[in-house]
Amino acid sequence: MSVYIGEFVRLETADGVGTIRLERPPMNALSAQVQEEIRAAAREATERADVRSVIVYGGPKVVAAGADVKEMAGWSYQQMVDRSKGLQSAFTAVAAIPKPTIAAVTGYALGGGCELAIACHLRVASEKAVLGLPEVTLGVIPGYGGTQRLPRLIGRGRALDMILTGRMVKADEALRLGLVDRVVPAAELEGAVTELAATINSRGPLAVRAALESVRGGTQSSQAEGLRLEAQLFGLLCGTGDMIEGTAAFLEKRKAAFKGE
Repeated sequence: MSVYIGEFVRLETADGVGTIRLERPPMNALSAQVQEEIRAAAREATERADVRSVIVYGGPKVVAAGADVKEMAGWSYQQMVDRSKGLQSAFTAVAAIPKPTIAAVTGYALGGGCELAIACHLRVASEKAVLGLPEVTLGVIPGYGGTQRLPRLIGRGRALDMILTGRMVKADEALRLGLVDRVVPAAELEGAVTELAATINSRGPLAVRAALESVRGGTQSSQAEGLRLEAQLFGLLCGTGDMIEGTAAFLEKRKAAFKGE
């Protein structure tokens, strides 16, 4: 069921999974309108109680082509800064969804397409996928979160190697770098991301949300502060209905029926 429909972006829901689809053929160029529709879809996915995990899809061959170059032609310095901040905040809205987000990388994810993918918690790529931040070849730098999120994801040196050369990496190398988490045959991508989302949804929902909060908070602070946060969240989960059900199911050798309570 489609619950948010923009001209180029829509959110569909089914079985606890929200799917955000970008559909601005042929290249999914990230215009100002697409930017705001991504933000609106992320907000809707965040607020909906029937969405427990989110899949982000771009186009079948190109996830997103990055900025709309025609739209930007002739812009002033301030207009460029404003567009950078606008897309940064739209992608941050995706990154801030308090539910597991999975990017389905179908084909080319370059520039803004790559930056959108790395704003998600997990990335599953087709064997035909190619990722990169080639902005230096155009005389600019990644401006939609790439210089900040990529080093945190794969490490400073590896990120700089990609950013400073502008080189593109194929799926197998992206997997070795930690840029993507799984690689599957192209024909199996949709099934693989749906299965991953369903697996996550079958786990304790309070625990899943706490795990996301712990990882996010810990990576934005010192290890000592992160450990304190982990202990607090661990303690909060003890005694919940989900914890009682999970341990009972384990002891009784059956599947747990979590209620998010």
